[in-house]
Amino acid sequence: MDLKKIFGTLLTLLGIGGLIYTAVLFINESGTTKMLVVYGILGAIFFFSGIGLVRNITGKS
Repeated sequence: MDLKKIFGTLLTLLGIGGLIYTAVLFINESGTTKMLVVYGILGAIFFFSGIGLVRNITGKS
């Protein structure tokens, strides 16, 4: 397996984890607005970066 594909998968999983964590904090109303925004944006950045990396690597092979 290619190192870039592994890194893309790791980024995607971290992004999913961040988005799920944000959703749990939102549902439980235990997070501040600032915390929810930061976790949500970071999760989205990691998720879409990982998806984009895996898609570009898969398309070139």
